[in-house]
Amino acid sequence: MRERNSATRAELALAGFAAPGLGRLALAGLSLAGLAVASAAPASAETLESALARAYRANPVLNAGRAGLRATDENVAQAQAGYRPTVNLSADIGIQQFQGRISGQQLNNTTRPGGAGLTINQNLFDGFQTNNQTRRAESNVLSTRESLRATEMNTLFSAAQAYMNVLRDTANLELQRNNVEVLEEQLRQTRDRFNVGEVTRTDVAQAEARLAGARSSVSTAESNLRSSIGDYRRRIGVEPRQLAPGRPLDRFVPPGLDAAVGIGLKEHPQILASLHAVDVAEAQVKIFEGQLYPRVGLQGAVQQRYDTQFPGDNGVTASIVGSISIPLYEGGQTYSQIRQAKEQVGQARINVEDVRDQVRSAIVTAWGQLEASKAQVIASQAQVQANEVALNGVREEARVGQRTTLDVLNAQQELLNSRVNLIIAQRDRVVNSYGVVQAVGRLTVRFTAIPTAIYSPKEHFDQVKDLWYGVRTPDGR
Repeated sequence: MRERNSATRAELALAGFAAPGLGRLALAGLSLAGLAVASAAPASAETLESALARAYRANPVLNAGRAGLRATDENVAQAQAGYRPTVNLSADIGIQQFQGRISGQQLNNTTRPGGAGLTINQNLFDGFQTNNQTRRAESNVLSTRESLRATEMNTLFSAAQAYMNVLRDTANLELQRNNVEVLEEQLRQTRDRFNVGEVTRTDVAQAEARLAGARSSVSTAESNLRSSIGDYRRRIGVEPRQLAPGRPLDRFVPPGLDAAVGIGLKEHPQILASLHAVDVAEAQVKIFEGQLYPRVGLQGAVQQRYDTQFPGDNGVTASIVGSISIPLYEGGQTYSQIRQAKEQVGQARINVEDVRDQVRSAIVTAWGQLEASKAQVIASQAQVQANEVALNGVREEARVGQRTTLDVLNAQQELLNSRVNLIIAQRDRVVNSYGVVQAVGRLTVRFTAIPTAIYSPKEHFDQVKDLWYGVRTPDGR
């Protein structure tokens, strides 16, 4: 009975049900060789949603993606600089010595020529290159935003996997330890029966071998749990403490496979990013074509000069000059660049179709895994119940001599295996529901309403896109 209660609590905890005496899968008591998995009685358990919120805020991969997007935002401001004037202030000073004759007079003059000037250049027409460079930069920003959304989904899915892996390995460790206790008792009983002549030395050896194997399985389970805890720390940013049961994300799973594929083809960030990449490539064609157009500019200059010819003289000059430059032939380089850019547009469009196929395939795979995990949970539950009945029957038959010790050990192993399989199936049931939501492109904090502040990429973009000057970032760096 002790064996059944302990194993049942582990299975129900992973599935998300409350089991008597277990609460929400308290990890207390599962300390491993210097590794404290949980506190004894924390005030509140860590839920899967709160763990995902932690990962959303602190995951370094996601934060690096956000920093990369902020850097990409600056490309728009750099492109728009082509619309604005450039202003230069220059100054110079020197010394000049003149000795000679002018109009029959001997001269020996020392002057200090110098001055300052202000020059303003304004682009009036550049073949629409600035306009297309701005379009390219904006499309690149939109593509990077979608890539960031894909990174967000991958981060949340990896965090959900890490969370459920800790629960799975904790429950498995509890089962393996319980199995050691059961086999120790089985070995004690077998030795007692051997001492009174009911069984042979072979039966004792079989029980000892199974106990040694069970202890090895405990060591393996401890190692797996350590590994899962390390991955949890990497994905979520903290050590796992008092984890609550994970629950499937079924409320966000589409009603059918066709609906899931339709949603994914419309909303998946990888598809949207590849479509924006097509816009980037098309804008690049226009930029190269603009190099064949005339360029029109305007320059204004004002200068104050001193000692230009004689000591003490000075003067101010001002000018406004318009210029036009018409390219006639540049060796064929621009034409080649235009042809090359057009081929890159075709490549980008083909890539869109490939990404669509990848997304469709991922959705079908994720959907199949979810359906399989649902069936596996039901089958594993039936298998556990059947093996419990079988083990009880084999034990009773062994007491009257109709079964051997090996039969009992085999039945015990079958029950253990089925319970482990149930734990794995319950973990897969939760993870695969998140996998479907990720595959359709909706595993985001905004869509799933995870309780945390949402990062807005548009906020930084609006802050920098029209800045004319300033070296500080919007956050003060």
